[in-house]
Parts: sequence; C-alpha cells; structure tokens
Amino acid sequence: MKLSLKWLREFTEVDISPKEFADRMTMSGSKVEAVAFMGDGIDRVVVGKILETAVHPNADRLTVCKVDIGAKVIQIVTAATNVAAGNLVPVALDGSTLPDGKKILSGELRGELSEGMFCSISELELTKGDVPYAAEDGILIIEEHCAPGQNITELFGLDDVSVEFEITPNRPDCLCMRGLARESSVTFEKPLKLPEPSVKGGGGTINEKLQIEIKDPELCPRYSGRMLTNVKIEPSPSWMRERLRACGIRPINNIVDITNYVMLEYGQPMHAFDYACVGGGRIVVRRALEGETLETLDGSKRNLSPDMLVIADGTRAVGVAGVMGGANSEITDETTTIVLESANFNGTSVRQTAIALGMRTDASSRFEKGLDHHNTIPAIDRACELVEALGAGTVLEGIIDVNYVDYKQRKLKLEPEKINALLGTEIPADFMARTLVSLGFDQEGDSFGVPSWRADVVEMADLAEEVARFFGYNKIIPTNNTGAVSMGSFTGTQRFENCAGTLCRSLGFDEILTYSFIGQADYDRARIAPQDRLRQSVVITNPLGEERGIMRTTAIPSMLETLSRNFNSRNRSASFYELAMVFEPSDEPLPRERKMLMLGEYGCGDFFSLKGKIEALFNDLNQPLPSFHVPEDCSVFHPGQCAEVVIDGKSLGKFGAVHPLTLRNYDIDCAAYVAELEFSILYETRLPESVYKPLPRYPAITRDLALVCDFGIEAAALVNCIRSLPGGLITGVLPFDVYIGDQIPKGKKSVALSLTIMSEERTLTDSEADDLIQKALERLRSELGAVIR
Repeated sequence: MKLSLKWLREFTEVDISPKEFADRMTMSGSKVEAVAFMGDGIDRVVVGKILETAVHPNADRLTVCKVDIGAKVIQIVTAATNVAAGNLVPVALDGSTLPDGKKILSGELRGELSEGMFCSISELELTKGDVPYAAEDGILIIEEHCAPGQNITELFGLDDVSVEFEITPNRPDCLCMRGLARESSVTFEKPLKLPEPSVKGGGGTINEKLQIEIKDPELCPRYSGRMLTNVKIEPSPSWMRERLRACGIRPINNIVDITNYVMLEYGQPMHAFDYACVGGGRIVVRRALEGETLETLDGSKRNLSPDMLVIADGTRAVGVAGVMGGANSEITDETTTIVLESANFNGTSVRQTAIALGMRTDASSRFEKGLDHHNTIPAIDRACELVEALGAGTVLEGIIDVNYVDYKQRKLKLEPEKINALLGTEIPADFMARTLVSLGFDQEGDSFGVPSWRADVVEMADLAEEVARFFGYNKIIPTNNTGAVSMGSFTGTQRFENCAGTLCRSLGFDEILTYSFIGQADYDRARIAPQDRLRQSVVITNPLGEERGIMRTTAIPSMLETLSRNFNSRNRSASFYELAMVFEPSDEPLPRERKMLMLGEYGCGDFFSLKGKIEALFNDLNQPLPSFHVPEDCSVFHPGQCAEVVIDGKSLGKFGAVHPLTLRNYDIDCAAYVAELEFSILYETRLPESVYKPLPRYPAITRDLALVCDFGIEAAALVNCIRSLPGGLITGVLPFDVYIGDQIPKGKKSVALSLTIMSEERTLTDSEADDLIQKALERLRSELGAVIR
C-alpha cells in the first residue's frame, strides 16, 4: 500500500520529516518498506512564459525565445515547433537536473546563447494520464493556473512523498488512507478527522431503473448499488491525478479515477457498469454457468467455472466478482448512465478465482483478505459525492442495498493486570483504554466493542498487542520469568553433519542441493538395477509433473544430472557433495527417510583418488578403519572400478567409476566417479573422541613382502589377515604394488605389502621381527593360500 503524505494531512497532522514518520510508524506496527520523493531528480525546473520568438539567424529550424522565469528574462534556443509567444512551458535552467540524471547547462547553439531547455512530459517522467492535454511528442504547454518562476514539482504535485507500507494479511483495514490515518493519529497522538460523505442526489429514483438480486449469499453477503445519469467522461482534476499517481495508480478518466480514489481512501474496491449494457436493468450475483466465458477489461477471454462468482445481468455475465469487470459493460466516452457497485465478496472465493484465472488485481488483493461489510455504503456515498463535486454526473435518489450479513459486535473485557503480566510492564489502565478508543473500539465500562474492520482482534492477547505497539516495544524491558536462560545449540547429529560438510569442502567438493523427487525414467537412465531401487518408490499424490512423480530411493540420478549439467556447460572439472535424503515405503503412515552422503566428480582424478578422499574423510570423522570389497552387483558402475565400503561389518554403500553406458545416457564424454554412503551408519560407527597419544619413543622396523595369491583374493583380505595377529606389534600394513605377468602363474597375482613393526615398551630386535614375519606368512598360507614370492 502506497500512501501520499499530502493526502494524509487531510485526515491528521503529520508535521515531521518523512524519515521520522516512517520510523515511528514502523515501530507502532505499520512497517514502512520505502519512502519515495515524487519529484526526486528534478532540480531547478520552473515555469517560464515565452515573451517573444524569432527565427534563429543562422538556422532556419531553430527558434530563439525570450522567456520570463519570474526573477529575470532569459534566452532559450529550441527546435520545438509547438511553442509560441504567450505559452507557459517547463524550463530547465542552467545547472538543472532532470529525472534521468541529465544535467542542463548554458551554451551557444549556432552562435546564439541558450540559457536552458524547454521540457516535454517524457523528460519530466510524466504521462498523458498525469497531464491529459499534453502533446505526445512536443514541449509541454502548461494550462494550469500558475506564474513564471513557479517550481514545476509544486505545480504538478511532485513535491509529495509516497510512503510504501507492507501490510500484513490480517490488517486489510490498513490498505487505505483512512485506516493508515487512524494508525498515524494514534502513533503521533494527533486528532483524527474522518468526514462522512454527503450526497445531494435529485436525478430521479434508482428503484425505477435497477433491480439487484444475490443468488449465493455465502459468496456475496452484501451488494450495494447506486446510479448516475447525465455522465460526462473527461479527465480528472489535477489534484486527484496527483494523489492517484503518488499511490501508484495510473489516472484514466474521471469515473474510473473516482472508483480507484475511493478504493484508496476507504479500502473498498468499486466497479462502474455502463447501464446501457446491463440487460433488463438487472444485476444478478450468481455462480458462473458450466462452459460460460467472459472477455474481461484486459481484452482476454476467460473460461469460467461454476465455483466462480460472477456479476451478471438478465442473460450474461458482465464481470468476475471481486476481480475484474467485463468488456461488454465497459465505460466508454459515449456512456451517459452508470451503475456503481460496492459489494462484499467472500475472500477465499475471490482468491481462488483470481488464481484460477491468473489475474490478480488491486481489487482481488483486497477482497481476498476479508473486508468490512459495513464499508459498502460509506464508500459508494463517497463516490457519489465526488461525482457531484467534479460535475461528472447526476446521482439518482436512493440506494439498493441487498444485505444478508448477520453481524454481532464482539466484546472483550479489558483486564489491565493480565495485560501487564503478559507484557511484563506497568502500563496504566487509562492509557490502555485511551489507546483502544482512539483505534475505534467502543467502550462500555471495562468492556470494549471490537470495530467491524478489526476481525483480527478476538481475545485478550490481541488487546495486549494493540496496547504494546502504541506504548512502544522499545520501552518494554526484557524479563526472564523462568530464572534460567535456555541456550540454543546444535545437536550431536547436526554437529556431525556440519563437520562432514566442512571436511568435504576441504577435500575440494562443492555442496549442491537437489530435489528429493524424480521420475521412474531417471532410474532407467542411471541404469539402476531393480533390486537397487529398494522396492517400489513412494508415489507423490499431486506431482509437479511425470518427471517429478516419485520420491527417490537413491540420490545417484540427482548427482549424475548435476554432473551432466556442468559437463555440458563446458566446466572442465567438477566435484560435488550433498547430504541427500532418500525415501523408502514403509508400513507406517509416512515413508522411511535415510540421509546419504553423496560424492561426485569428473576431471579431478581416478578411482583411487576418490578412494583416498573417502579414507581421508573417514579418518577425520573418527571412523574405524574401513574395508573395501567387490560388490555383488554394480550396474551403475564400471566393472572392476567399483567397491563396497564396510565398517564394523556394516555396509555403508558403494563408490566407483560410472559405467560408460550410464555416462552416454547423461551425455558425459569423460570418466566420472560417484559415491553413495549411508550417513546414519557413519554417525553410529564413529569412535569416541580422540585422545592425545605421544609419539613413539622406540624405533620401528619395516619389512616388505611380495605375496603370490589367487587372482580373486582382495588386497584388503591380505591386510586384515596380517593385522589379526595377536600381540599388536604389527602397527601398519600398506599394499603398494600388484603385478600380473609371465613370471606369475596363470590365475595368480603378486601383491607387495609394506609392514611396520613396533613396540611401545622397548626396541625390537631383528630376530623378533623375523619371527613375527614367519607367523604372518604361516597364517596367510593357511587361511588364504598366499605364499612368499
């Protein structure tokens, strides 16, 4: 809602700076979003009167003008053809600034001094709606009563300040000047002037010409109508155009501007129908018929449905209730008789209709919040008062008011002790009562009647809020009634997640966030085997589309899609991680959720570099030593370049190179690597917090072994076999070479291991190390059939 400060001063005194006004209104609950000075950017532009004109001596297409600017007479050279002696025009003086930032300086044009520039409406950022008589492409010839030297911003109302408020949905009463004037009055403790409209009438009786019927009172509890005759369509006066412009409304003509003006002043949207287009002199408020259509004022044909409310005549719809009128009853320059509508519509119905038709308007945005049904009569009377004041027509006697509202005023008891206890304050009871009365509450002893426009006030806590915001939240001293302060902190799971994210970023991975819903086709595209889809996926009842119709049971398709998008955007390399949620059907009402740690990259290394990053991540997350095994099935991954990760006998997931056929499906023309690890298991298997351990005092002995074993035996099995020797003297086993060749029997391979042998109590001898090596070789031969090469 935009508010004109000049207009506001008609209702209450606001004699402070715009900044202070905005600050104090915000503190009292009416949040100010922006303050705009209407003439901001216009400097040293005044009214000038052209005294005489002459053809430029050195240029036939230029005119030399003598111009009176009040204080003196200056000379201006112009190429405009629509200026003549006696015209009043806007003059940008030497050193002036225009709204687009252009600076105007004196200079010579073909040998003649020009001390300024004449301005058009576009150069002043005005429109034909603001100045209806202005030439489209020439200098603005001013027709308003003014004097040379008068500031242009003052003449065209550009000295106003537009204040934009963010009005919450529960306060539709503040979507108008009168509502914000009431808030201003209480905030600044100034008198409030809200005059009641007065209509003379005298043009006949409305009941002789119009009938109004409401067929669905639930969607339209009240409909008020008046009529105008002898209507003259013409531009609105300048004061009305200026106020509409300051409030963000484009002036059109006197009748349309009056309805918009009343909407801004009272918060009650209105509409005007051409009576000649209302068949049978009847207004019927009903639901739309099946298959009914209507061309609205914006020129679009709308398909209506029976759940939409329309305004109709005896045979057809002439408007969508609360949203927009129809082109078949539009006000034109030939209109002479008008029906004015001021109605109250069901907010939910208006909102659903506006969404279904894709046409949110100023009217619908107000109706959908729920308006005061008492406002229809004052608003329509105000519109008629303006019609008479502007000489735009004659008002017929009488009002047709169809009213199905059963209203009973809500009354609340003022309990100062409870309010002070709730707020932690000592606000006097008379201040509370005075504040509520100023806001329009009716006082009867300690009982207060809630005004009809405050549907949001329903209990004592709401009264406390009204008192608190005008007392001043900044004056309320914080108190602690519990005696203890509750400190917020991360849970253990959250700290673990944060640590994992930090470690992934330190390893070069960037975090991504992907949708949890995918399509069945994504499983096929990623070549995920049916048994890896973790049974049937959870189906979304109202999906965004077929491609987003199920909840994912694996996040691999999401990671591959992200890698594909980056590869096809010509990023040479990419590394990503995500803590992704996956969902499995369950017997419970809600599906089972699991959190997965996803890693994905291309152009950054190979299978072993990804394995090293996973090991580094596990080490820093304080995990037990993981083991890596060849998975039974890895349709997503390249055979021979994938592994299953196991910790303490629990499978965390798989990682490896993406299968070439899968890469082809995603248009990735290079090797890519993906890991999917169950994060909850990582959290469960974490070791106790690390404790400092001093460096060993005694030297270590290293031995290298070259073992020949069956080709299918994993290096990890050899490592685990050696580590399982009792005594704990073998502190490190590291594979560093695998060889297959002519010197190795068929079906065998040679694996080279580096062993570290050390005691924390003494220095070991070579013979003790040799004995330990022999025991390791015997166990390797007996358990795995591996022998020394």
